[in-house]
Amino acid sequence: MIRTSVLTAALSGVVLMSCTSSGLSARSSEVDSVSYAFGVNIGQSLSNVKIEGLNVDIIAKGIRDVLNNNGENAKMTNEESIAIIEAYFRKMQDEMLARNLNEGNEFLEKNKTEEGVITTESGLQYKIITEGTGPKPGETDEVEVHYRGTLLSGDEFDSSYERGQPAKFKLNQVIKGWTEGLQLVNEGSKVQFWIPSELGYGEQGGGRIEPNSTLIFEVELLKVNKAEEEKK
Repeated sequence: MIRTSVLTAALSGVVLMSCTSSGLSARSSEVDSVSYAFGVNIGQSLSNVKIEGLNVDIIAKGIRDVLNNNGENAKMTNEESIAIIEAYFRKMQDEMLARNLNEGNEFLEKNKTEEGVITTESGLQYKIITEGTGPKPGETDEVEVHYRGTLLSGDEFDSSYERGQPAKFKLNQVIKGWTEGLQLVNEGSKVQFWIPSELGYGEQGGGRIEPNSTLIFEVELLKVNKAEEEKK
């Protein structure tokens, strides 16, 4: 789909150039503007998929071959082109899944030997930075926390500190690593979690989190609100 904003910017710029320098007729200027706008739109779409090493000359040749002589010069059909693109993206996805999983496993294998790090049977790793004295939450309890989430690269993908207010949620409504991990610490504790992908977002990923990513969270368990059935 061609976005209006892209078309508008391209049309404005090219029409201006046509009127001031090219001396083309109004009709030619309009067609040139639309042609350039298509080029901008295609270029923007290709830049968004972030494939390194794309050959712009061959892309242009593919476009020419389709547009000239009713596509008789094209080296493949549209169906064949779609199959090639889909196969390429499947390959990229598989490579990314394997890379992220391997990097995470290597990191966790080394991290578990660090001082103070505890590894549970599920593979979750945690380290208590500050020991609290309040109650430990249960799976159905609501907790109030401040947290910061980062990738192995150190890039921050989420932070309640940035939003300026703690987060509240029930423990059984978040990723498995949080559900398990926060039940291990007391209210008032500050803890660091290293969460393997299967206890995080797995092969689906989410937002800035790539599939099969190992996640690091620094969490302050500010308050535990016991479920109603526990209060009775």
